[in-house]
Amino acid sequence: MRRLLLATALIAASPAFADQRFEATLAGHAILPAATFVAPPEGAPPGFAVSGRFTGPGNLRNEQVGSMPGDTGAMHGRRPTGLSLPFRGQPVQGFSGIKPVAGEPGAYWVLTDNGFGNRRNSHDALLMVHKVRPDFATGQVAVLQTIFLSDPERRVPFVIATDPSPTRFLTGADFDIESIQPMPDGSFWIGDEFGPFLIHVDAQGRVQRVVETRMDGQVLMSPDNPAHAVPATPTGTVAYRVRRSGGYEGMAAAPDGSRLYALLEQPLFAPNSDQAEGRYLRILEFDTARAEWTGRVLRYRLEEGATAIGDFNMIDDRRALVIERDNGEGDPGLACAQGQQSTAERPCFPLPARFKRIYLIDLGAADAEGFVRKIGHIDLMAIRDPNGVARQRGDRPQGAPNDHFTFPFFTIEDVAMVDADHIIVGNDNNLPFSAGRHLTRADDNELMLLRVPEFLRAR
Repeated sequence: MRRLLLATALIAASPAFADQRFEATLAGHAILPAATFVAPPEGAPPGFAVSGRFTGPGNLRNEQVGSMPGDTGAMHGRRPTGLSLPFRGQPVQGFSGIKPVAGEPGAYWVLTDNGFGNRRNSHDALLMVHKVRPDFATGQVAVLQTIFLSDPERRVPFVIATDPSPTRFLTGADFDIESIQPMPDGSFWIGDEFGPFLIHVDAQGRVQRVVETRMDGQVLMSPDNPAHAVPATPTGTVAYRVRRSGGYEGMAAAPDGSRLYALLEQPLFAPNSDQAEGRYLRILEFDTARAEWTGRVLRYRLEEGATAIGDFNMIDDRRALVIERDNGEGDPGLACAQGQQSTAERPCFPLPARFKRIYLIDLGAADAEGFVRKIGHIDLMAIRDPNGVARQRGDRPQGAPNDHFTFPFFTIEDVAMVDADHIIVGNDNNLPFSAGRHLTRADDNELMLLRVPEFLRAR
């Protein structure tokens, strides 16, 4: 018994069996300005030269470019962001999902988020995949290619915003695309939040298939699934288990592309309940060759202080990176005092960023209940910057050390391994509704290179 207890104690104390914190050092910082736009593609129906026309009260159409000032919303103090809707052009914004481009070192595939926050206000926001190249020497980000998603072969099984048009480009009213995995044949699998669905598109962005979510033999739906209809009685209900904005925020792929691991952003509701089934998320395995769910389901336990995940990518055949975050934005040193409200004269962060981490997990070491093992984490609110690499530090309290860098964004939704020593991390800037770097300025799209050799070698 004594020998057994000693062995148990040694295992518990071993780094391989305990979540430990690792240091991260800023090795590069590149910025794509918030106000970066592209023209709609040739063949798009009229109207897409202007975007964000339905973002005002009641989602009523507003054709006057720049007439509605953006702000951070009630949760973050309605601080002005300095950009106004509608926009001329389509915004290259809200990177939500990242993956290195095979055979092109330094280039990355990124997704533009669904549009302006929900399906009701995003009918004029086109869905896009971009190939970008951050230059960490100059701090700039080049947009090398833009692929607009479309459904010319009518594979989407429900009505879409551009349904009558021959090109049938997809919009943020059709899907909320949040995660991306390129396949060896040049196609992409994309994770959606509205269904939630998996969407398979070819190299030109044309939909090949849309797959509904199944778990334990049942279809999982969110309140935004197009199959739902509002009951014709005020006391009627619509049954669903996936939370709004709780679909596939993260989706990893096996190194050979044979399997996808689709990770829900937030906990499911318990059956026939409005309460979470627990403080954990579901990871559903998908067979890409058969385009079917395998039935294997794992669980990911959220840490105290976290409300959601932001991205999920494999680094080998069993270990993966996962972003965990709270809903805060902004430097905690500029938090509003108790009872204080942010004003134009005295802006402050009413809900500052506190929990922003990247976890290294092991999918091959799930316990008897299916929970994956957490190996360790890095803290994105405590990044070392001894060489002054940061391109911008934003609004911080007076006297904040310059060898300390934070990533204080509401939604951090991009992480991938670059090489054996480095990872790349990026934010979704929710244009023009987030201001986490500055008190009253819309967030840019920031990509940072972090040196984390010990973290990537942990097992």
